Amino acid sequence: MASTKDTEARVLPLMSLREVVMFPRAMAPLFVGREASIRAIESAANEYDKQIMLVTQRDSNVERPAFSDLFEIGTVCRILQLLRLPDGTIKVLFEGLYRAHWHRLEGSGRVLEEDGGDFSRVRVTPLAEQDVPQAECQALIRTTIEGLKEYAKVNKKISSEALQALTAPNTPGFLADSIMSHLKVDYRKKQEIFATLDPVERLEKVYALVQAEIDIASMERRIKSRVKNQMEKNQREYYLNEQIKAIHKEMGREDDPQQEAAELEKRFNEKDMPDEARERALREVKKLRQMPPSSAEYTVVRNYVDWILDLPWNVIKETSIDIESARQILDADHFGLEKPKERILEFLAVQKLVNKLRGPILCLVGPPGVGKTSLVKSVARATGREYVRLSLGGVRDEAEIRGHRRTYVGALPGKIIQSLKRVNSNNPLFCLDEIDKMSTDFRGDPSSALLEVLDPEQNSAFNDHYLDLDYDLSQIFFITTANSLHSIPLPLQDRMEIIRLPGYLETEKQHIARSFLMPKQLEMHGLTPEQLTINDDAMTEIIRSYTREAGVRSLEREIATICRKAAMRIVDETKERVTSVEVDKPALEAFLGVTKHRHGEKEEEPRIGVTTGLAYTALGGELLLVEVALMPGTGKVKITGKLGDVMQESAQAALSYIRSRSDMFGLRPDFHKDIDIHIHVPEGATPKDGPSAGVTLATSLVSALLGIPVRNDIAMTGEITLRGRVLPIGGLREKLLAAHRGLIETVIIPADNKKDLKEVPDDILKTITIIPVDNADDVLRHALLNGEETIFTDSDSLPVFRTLRITNDCTAH
Repeated sequence: MASTKDTEARVLPLMSLREVVMFPRAMAPLFVGREASIRAIESAANEYDKQIMLVTQRDSNVERPAFSDLFEIGTVCRILQLLRLPDGTIKVLFEGLYRAHWHRLEGSGRVLEEDGGDFSRVRVTPLAEQDVPQAECQALIRTTIEGLKEYAKVNKKISSEALQALTAPNTPGFLADSIMSHLKVDYRKKQEIFATLDPVERLEKVYALVQAEIDIASMERRIKSRVKNQMEKNQREYYLNEQIKAIHKEMGREDDPQQEAAELEKRFNEKDMPDEARERALREVKKLRQMPPSSAEYTVVRNYVDWILDLPWNVIKETSIDIESARQILDADHFGLEKPKERILEFLAVQKLVNKLRGPILCLVGPPGVGKTSLVKSVARATGREYVRLSLGGVRDEAEIRGHRRTYVGALPGKIIQSLKRVNSNNPLFCLDEIDKMSTDFRGDPSSALLEVLDPEQNSAFNDHYLDLDYDLSQIFFITTANSLHSIPLPLQDRMEIIRLPGYLETEKQHIARSFLMPKQLEMHGLTPEQLTINDDAMTEIIRSYTREAGVRSLEREIATICRKAAMRIVDETKERVTSVEVDKPALEAFLGVTKHRHGEKEEEPRIGVTTGLAYTALGGELLLVEVALMPGTGKVKITGKLGDVMQESAQAALSYIRSRSDMFGLRPDFHKDIDIHIHVPEGATPKDGPSAGVTLATSLVSALLGIPVRNDIAMTGEITLRGRVLPIGGLREKLLAAHRGLIETVIIPADNKKDLKEVPDDILKTITIIPVDNADDVLRHALLNGEETIFTDSDSLPVFRTLRITNDCTAH
């Protein structure tokens, strides 16, 4: 019974319960995890004599209940034990003391859990137990106890000791509370009985509830008995399944697992799929018949069955290949890229003739922004295939490609199978984007998993770990993209046909900006061609001084910046409004700020030891100056400018070439012992490498040693050997564009590169004189100032240098 102190109204911390109703005189352990509840318990233990108000929530799904979400009557409890667990929760043993009605304090918030995880305090008013004459309720008490004993016989979950403790109370209220704390019924029903203050009425409700539980238990026994009688000896293994069926029939539920299994079997028999997959799926459905829906294995098997059922095994969507239409689509979507587009059209022509997809997998390789992914989209549109894109950047787990085995929790098929389910087609165009960005760790090598996917001889029987079935990928048109090849394993490269997409020329960028980027950005910014115009000089300046890229992404961003500022000028009412904006070269700084990049230009005048070379990077061609300085010393050679190993070796080869011909140059055989040579390539923060600067290095060295200036209107490229031969190089198209942009008039190239001039636009070749050479002697004849007249003489069909001697002060005379 509550003490006199407990019958007075008082303020206590409030804690809400989910699906739990605490009865007076009952003891119950509870796990508490909500921050506000933990703070309420701590406050009760430290400040309120270990007493706390426990109230049940109306809806157990509410995480932060308001006062309106709680029932009006709860239980004042005492904290008997408190144990903190490692995961931050606490286990508390509560003892119910008495019923109480709670009231909000003035100034309290709307919700129980305030910001910061604080709790609420309420004023509780005890609800006294009504006194009932013993004679009036003695019959009800005896009847309830007899019903409880009968329930214990059919339930078998109430031990004899627990039954004796439950039947000990001799008052109706105490007996009702004791029984309710042990019955497994819905918490709403418990709260209804808990809130009944009349002890006799409460005990009557408890007795009715006990009788209902007895009827349910008896029904369960009848169901079990009927199921058992229906089963034969050879069907004993289906006992659990039949029991569930009988329960569902008794309850009148429609979602019969057996009916679901029958529907799945029907769908599998009707679906167009390989026989092996159908047989496997039907075996899994057979397992489902033997499992209860509540089991964890049931969900795993059902997910597996659904995946097999949803895949487009033989769903081939109609495709049409019209070469002329495909050419028009590719030309409309992309300017330039003639070779890649021609190779794609050849690939489509073969497909049209053989009427099946056979041949190598295409791999588009090129710098960022040149249109690799968008080109794949255009191919999909031209062939009428569904487009699927899978980005492989950062993928380091083999399971991303092959899937996880079903033994893992949460296992799924790989991205290949998932993508096919998404498009519901077994012959889409599949773009494997950024194939060079995959990596490897302890979870496996995804590039090795792709070997099977991208091999036309093997991918007709691709085996996903999750499905564990052979899936035919041979009808899929695979196209991969990459920025470079060096990070793609050679076996994977061997399965693909490499199509290189070079960077755009300046003239091509001009055309792309006019035909594609400007209309797109004008539409996006709500402008018309009449409201914003950018003249050719301004567009060229944007390309040269505000962007440095092989593609056109940065160019599009700069055009978007101009569009935004133009829109601001047109709609800004605080300034003088304009109806149109024309952007020329001088106005660019107002729109885009100061220039971000400088492109290489030729030297103002010929200089000794300074030669203009040509370099090729992922961003296009660049002019590359090579400087050589001589100093008195001991024969040391210093190379600076952040040069790679190959370029440093080219410098050593050029120096060895000169030393081997010291007599022809008029130099002492040991000239190098009295001087130090410093070779420097400006823009030292930029890494540089490659062999194509060999002739440039040799020319600068000869110029410095002989004291003869190098022509400032000439640039060169080519690898040099120790015998002075000039070997071919790559990136000639981009290098000549850089020379044209830098106002270079003459370019020396290796003779073996003459065939590559076909790829250079005619308007570039008209402005530059191309000199093919086979050896370094020819390079020096053309590059050194007045080389033909002052250095060489035609004698014995070999160039002979005039005799020059280098003195100790390092000056040639």
